Amino acid sequence: MSKFINPFTFHQGDSPILVSMPHSGLSLLPEMQQKLSKEAKSLPDTDWYIPELYDFLTDEKVNASVISATYSRYVVDLNRPIDDKPLYASKTTGLFPDILFSDKAVFVNGEQHQDAIKAQIKVDIWQPYHDKIKTELARIKAKFGFAILFDAHSIAEQVPMLFEGKLPNFNFGNNDGYACAIEFMHALDECVSKSQYSHVSNGRFKGGYITRCFGQPDQDIHAIQLELSQATYLTDTADEYQLDLAKKQQITPLLQQLIESLISTGKQLYSTTKIEA
Repeated sequence: MSKFINPFTFHQGDSPILVSMPHSGLSLLPEMQQKLSKEAKSLPDTDWYIPELYDFLTDEKVNASVISATYSRYVVDLNRPIDDKPLYASKTTGLFPDILFSDKAVFVNGEQHQDAIKAQIKVDIWQPYHDKIKTELARIKAKFGFAILFDAHSIAEQVPMLFEGKLPNFNFGNNDGYACAIEFMHALDECVSKSQYSHVSNGRFKGGYITRCFGQPDQDIHAIQLELSQATYLTDTADEYQLDLAKKQQITPLLQQLIESLISTGKQLYSTTKIEA
């Protein structure tokens, strides 16, 4: 049986928000590399450079809690339910992906994790990540009276297997309104509307399992997912996942505005609630 490394990195902040990065990991299991298809070896469906884009999170001004996955989504997709029930009616990838977003195979000759490895991955990688989110949100709520979970993702601008045409730059999801109070979505909309970037809420992406599971606004825990188009920050070179520093200088300040806006909206919302009560 494989011995896993720490499944995530974690920074505990001192603000009402936890930022989750479940698809930024690059590590593979020792036996996986030789089993990957040629197309999968470059880890094309990674949420590239998400920690770098959000490098302001641990600064004193924001001081957010941050959890970031260590392992690639080809080891296990942390944004899928442990029972692997589909989140979307259309074609998608599962808890243990066997196809890429390009609709090509992840593994050569149909090789995948053995059942014993899958069971171990659930216990030693999937469960600890979700347990940490749960306990940190509980800690944050106990301190501030509410908690915000921001699930940070990115994706290629065009993925024909998943959707037609091009994605907007910012794709927010809150499970069609069930995962967070509407005030938070209004705050995000206001921020992006003042920028050069396009956006949509609950379009193709409504939030994955993490957003749907932990977003419980009636329990004062609010969750939002952002799928950021990689066209906003990667170079235009095809099939090379390189960070464009000029683009980053434009996108990162807006991401910081979004996070700060969510925090201030939450504080205002709950301050008002206390006054009315």
